[in-house]
Amino acid sequence: MRAEEPSIAELVSRLSDDVKTLVRDELALARIELVEKGKRAGLGAGLFGGAGMFAGYGVGVLIVTLILALDLVWPAWLAALVVGVLLLAVAGVLAVVGKKEISQATPPMPTEAVDNAKADLQTVKAAVDEGRRS
Repeated sequence: MRAEEPSIAELVSRLSDDVKTLVRDELALARIELVEKGKRAGLGAGLFGGAGMFAGYGVGVLIVTLILALDLVWPAWLAALVVGVLLLAVAGVLAVVGKKEISQATPPMPTEAVDNAKADLQTVKAAVDEGRRS
């Protein structure tokens, strides 16, 4: 003897509960993924900032060395002027390239959660289609 099969209303109720749970779990996964990415990005930015600071000091020393070397050939004021103009030109080029890169950046997305949600949606659609055929 077959066990009594659930009614359509009961199946719809179960489906609704399962979808709510699925959505809640996917949102939790997205939140966890974003928190982890945020922590890593923060640590990386801090380390990158420290490296940039020390690189800045090194560049400063090299600039002074360049000015002192040019001072052997030109007057000190001319050597400093030439080095200053070159530095401003490099800064301008870097600013233009940096602006272009930032404008092409896309917002960060919780890719794993999005992929899981798409797969879950496909599974639910397939189950609904299978239920209609039966």
